[in-house]
Amino acid sequence: MSFSAGIIGLPNVGKSTLFQALTKKQVDVSNYPFTTIEPNVGVVEVPDNRLDQLCQLLKPDKIIPTHIEFVDIAGLVKNAHQGEGLGNQFLAQIREVKAIIHLVRIFSDKNVSHVAGDINPEQDIAIVNLELIMADLATIQKKLVEVVPKANTGEVEALALQPVLLKIKAHLEKENLINTLSLSPEEEDQIKGFHLLTAKPVIYVLNSEEERRGQNLQVKTSSPLNCLTLSAKLEAELADLSNKEITELGYAESGLDKLIKETYRLLNLITFFTTANNILQAWTVQAGTLAPEAAASVHTDFAEGFIKADVINWQALIKSGNTKTAHDQGLIKTVGKEYPVQDGDVLKFKFKT
Repeated sequence: MSFSAGIIGLPNVGKSTLFQALTKKQVDVSNYPFTTIEPNVGVVEVPDNRLDQLCQLLKPDKIIPTHIEFVDIAGLVKNAHQGEGLGNQFLAQIREVKAIIHLVRIFSDKNVSHVAGDINPEQDIAIVNLELIMADLATIQKKLVEVVPKANTGEVEALALQPVLLKIKAHLEKENLINTLSLSPEEEDQIKGFHLLTAKPVIYVLNSEEERRGQNLQVKTSSPLNCLTLSAKLEAELADLSNKEITELGYAESGLDKLIKETYRLLNLITFFTTANNILQAWTVQAGTLAPEAAASVHTDFAEGFIKADVINWQALIKSGNTKTAHDQGLIKTVGKEYPVQDGDVLKFKFKT
């Protein structure tokens, strides 16, 4: 399964610059047989210093980090929900991603015009959010046209869905994002297949001048925002440097690494490790994933033939000094199909041949 985040924003906010910086960090996609790549998709390594520590202990022949996909979404203009500009393309692409990176311009540059004339991040956010809200409202209204007649005839599924749709419709009509609406797990499952835009988790990335990079800046909106400040222009330059060179320049880490990690967290993802064939590899799954599903992310055949797995926490493995000692100390346990994989697990799957 691929986990992707779409980069959206108004014209001239630095979206292309940020995406180009990310694609400079692109991994070798040949390591990921189930990954397809298109010109507007960057497959980017997730920074993880646990790999370095495990490498020192296990001395593998090869290391393969886990990855996340960033999608450069088509540009948005006002009235995109009505098909203005590349609106239809914009909306179609954003429906496919799991999370949204909303890039907002706060930098000043007389050579780069702003679509509204002045730098106004609150207004820019409101314009984009309104387009997403209106698109979702159209989706909900269309669903209601289908559901209401069925509910009136007493169809059980329609009777259950109608109040959820009406609840969401009322929320959207007040120009609120669905991700600010309290929904039960059952209600979330009911709307999952609708691919609603404002139900997706969002990171607001404030694209600033270099000197403001990393500051904990906020913008004033009707609801609290999950904000990260970086300079896309600077990140494009830093992307060519090693971590050591970035540190020597006085940066603890690149803004891109922070963005990648924050996107990973936003999607509620965890990492587990395997060491088969002397290859140390990191894998991404959703938190709460059971062992057979995790095995399927390694190879689709593993899920059906899954029997059990040996598991040890990565820190316990390093502390023990080697796999044999860890086994002798009883630190490696055997788990079955109901085991929820934990972040940092080192797993060895056993399956029917």
